[in-house]
Amino acid sequence: MIDNINGSDPIPGLIEDSKMLVFFWLAIISLFLTVICTLEVSLGMRRMVILDDVSPIQQENVPKVSVIIPACNEAATIETALKSILEMDYAHLEVIAVNDRSVDRTGAVLEQMQKQYPGLQVYDISVLPEGWLGKNHALQYGAERAQGEYLLFTDADIIMEKSSLARAMHHMLEKKLDHMSMFFKSIAPGGLLNALILDAGIGLMLLLKPWKAKDPNSKRYMGVGAFNLVKSDVYREIDGHRTIAMHPIDDVMLGKVIKHRGFSQDCLIGHNFIQAEWYVDVRDFINGLMKNTFAFCNYNMANVLFGILIIMIINILPLFAIFFTSGITRGLFGSAVMVRILSFAGGFSYTGINSWYSVWVLFTPYVFIYITLKAAITTTINRGITWRGTYYSLDELKANLQKVKM
Repeated sequence: MIDNINGSDPIPGLIEDSKMLVFFWLAIISLFLTVICTLEVSLGMRRMVILDDVSPIQQENVPKVSVIIPACNEAATIETALKSILEMDYAHLEVIAVNDRSVDRTGAVLEQMQKQYPGLQVYDISVLPEGWLGKNHALQYGAERAQGEYLLFTDADIIMEKSSLARAMHHMLEKKLDHMSMFFKSIAPGGLLNALILDAGIGLMLLLKPWKAKDPNSKRYMGVGAFNLVKSDVYREIDGHRTIAMHPIDDVMLGKVIKHRGFSQDCLIGHNFIQAEWYVDVRDFINGLMKNTFAFCNYNMANVLFGILIIMIINILPLFAIFFTSGITRGLFGSAVMVRILSFAGGFSYTGINSWYSVWVLFTPYVFIYITLKAAITTTINRGITWRGTYYSLDELKANLQKVKM
């Protein structure tokens, strides 16, 4: 046996060097992915039309637009939202509110508003047919009663500036679009909630790349529940919301069906014209995402675990690694953390929100991992989801998913 000349065992040193090499490459991967994602969203948004840059349409002979608002227990927000729509500066407007089995004062609020605005059409749904999600059915119900050449689907908490529709229709007609959606500004209290909303928005952009929706040669698509404007004949040709009757992500999936049937679409940025208090607190945010997070993963646990792995490598590992690495490796991890914080600061600044909220981005990954795991596990154990007091089976949800698989 030949003894080590220096009397020391080289194996621990080699193992330590191997660990440091692994962290070095993880640092490079983390920084690279963070920079690439930041650039993709930033450059992609520059390719999107901003509603501020679109002038209102001339009011002579404008097409009739039917605005359809489903409302399930929306007594707290429906009055303000409806008033903003009813008072919009658009000459040929039809407004339809669908009270979808509400058990709060939504019906009473709508009845009172109908007295103030006689042109407002109000319909009440008391029974949900089999094979439908509540909101999807309410949207279809309203659309079937609409007379407009164009249908605008929106939510009962969305507030629109008076010229919003006139500007949107100008772009719609000028570009000869069949469908147009629009991003809105979320008004929320507190740093963590704002960071969660922005993080969710960035993730959605990375996944769907809405700036490519207008490209007829791209399969990319987009839909936004706050503002989905579609030609009524196109809506009928795709069989409306029946195609996505049991899909929890109704807004995005409507955009997908329209685009994949060969129709033209675009997605705009309308932060200065459309806004909503999307969620009132973090608990509300978590509950809101529970119904559709697993659907975004196509109800596939492997997709859930892969998504969590990506979150950990890009968003969690860099911060922890700063404390047990050194030299250039620590610098790379630190750079990844700073790029993420600065990108969020830029996003908040763009939407007029306090840029200091960006420090909360250090905590958002844990919330998203919690939501993703809880949604997947709860849906699997319960064999379905419960939303707005109604249970929908996983078998039905998966069956509809096959029609519009993401």
